[in-house]
Amino acid sequence: MQLERIIEGTGAVILRGTAETEITTICSDSRKACPGSLFIAVRGFAADGHDYADAAIRAGASAVISADRRSLALCAANFYGHPSKKLKLAGITGTNGKTTTVTLLYHFFTGLGYSCGLLSTIANYVGKRRSETANTTADPITINSLMAEMVKEGCEFCFMEVSSIGVEQERVTGLDFDVAIFSNLTHDHLDYHGTFAEYLRCKKLFFDRLPAKATALINIDDRNGNVMVQNTSAKVVTYSCRNVADHCCRVLEQSFDGMLLRMDGTEAWTKLIGWHNAYNLLAIYSTAVVFGVDSTEALTVMSTLAPAPGRLETLRGPGDISVVIDYAHTPDALENVLGTLRTICPDRELVCLFGCGGDRDRTKRPEMAKIAASKADRIFVTSDNVRTENPLGIIDDIRKGFDVTGLRKTVFITDRKEAIRTAIMTAREGSTILLAGKGHETYQIIGTEHIHFDEREIVKETFDNLGQ
Repeated sequence: MQLERIIEGTGAVILRGTAETEITTICSDSRKACPGSLFIAVRGFAADGHDYADAAIRAGASAVISADRRSLALCAANFYGHPSKKLKLAGITGTNGKTTTVTLLYHFFTGLGYSCGLLSTIANYVGKRRSETANTTADPITINSLMAEMVKEGCEFCFMEVSSIGVEQERVTGLDFDVAIFSNLTHDHLDYHGTFAEYLRCKKLFFDRLPAKATALINIDDRNGNVMVQNTSAKVVTYSCRNVADHCCRVLEQSFDGMLLRMDGTEAWTKLIGWHNAYNLLAIYSTAVVFGVDSTEALTVMSTLAPAPGRLETLRGPGDISVVIDYAHTPDALENVLGTLRTICPDRELVCLFGCGGDRDRTKRPEMAKIAASKADRIFVTSDNVRTENPLGIIDDIRKGFDVTGLRKTVFITDRKEAIRTAIMTAREGSTILLAGKGHETYQIIGTEHIHFDEREIVKETFDNLGQ
């Protein structure tokens, strides 16, 4: 493709090459530059791409342009032929539930016989081909490249997570969304956004930019739901588990094995549990209806869906002990999961093990302590991706959220493996133990290294020792 076609309408400026220069690949990382490539120099947070233009040229780049983040996204869409326009694209934003919802949407529409793509925190899928992912919302070049592959492979749908940071950094600019879902907005990412108001603004920006042909699917039980669509041009469709809405759900029964729901007046059984999953499933059902799926068929396929990895994943052990692994790493998510477990097992000891990530929002640490103290019978505070922070400092921040009563039932163990083993070994018969924060992750981030750490392996090993 000629350079002039790539930069058309983007505002990018040519630093090296001519409008007629033929380009075979694009990159914003000089280490990926090669003959035939276009290097897009963008000023980022950690580094300025313009400082690496010479390195890209030495690597053989055929052209170099100067661009801002919006221009980068538009160049990527131009180069790959705007693949999002050739897919039915649904994106979800919100603090909690994004990964579960898009993963289940992928499996839902695959179950209906469609070929689908998925862009999520856990993994990316082109049809049934999986690749690993580094960010909740990838960079624009990666997104458009993967969507182009989806189109080539015959995918009809694509489901993707849209983070507030991804919106603010223009990673989804130039994408043609058919459906945009808002799940909820609670305390998170204030280390990046600074204030809750700024966090909300970035989420809202996703809906502000939707075209009139799109549908904004909104959880109106969240107080910020209606705020999201104040300035949108899209058609607004609402869903609720508590109020009158276009699509409604009620939880009739639930146990460790699943829930009985009433969805738009029709009862359906699901393998998922918890009020938060009732919202996730309602979002999936509502999306299906927006895309024209018959409601009865939607409920039938929904009943076959299994939980996403690391989301209320339950392991049973000796002494009728249940260990539940969940990704809950925000105050709201922790409260939801503990509330669900308390509802299912009201008479059993409920143990909560959690930590807080290093180099991330410090203000949520004492909040999570308060929630754990209010919901759990015993608590283990430990580490969770400490990164470059001192783990003892993180634990001290968490400790500030406990009152005297909370401290009496809390044990502080810095080593997460030792904390898990201790929680299981000291549990009463019939206890439910929540391991919160890691979920699907099979590593710990210590310093800048990813160290193998799979909670399932630790739990099974401890169960084996208990059974001997």
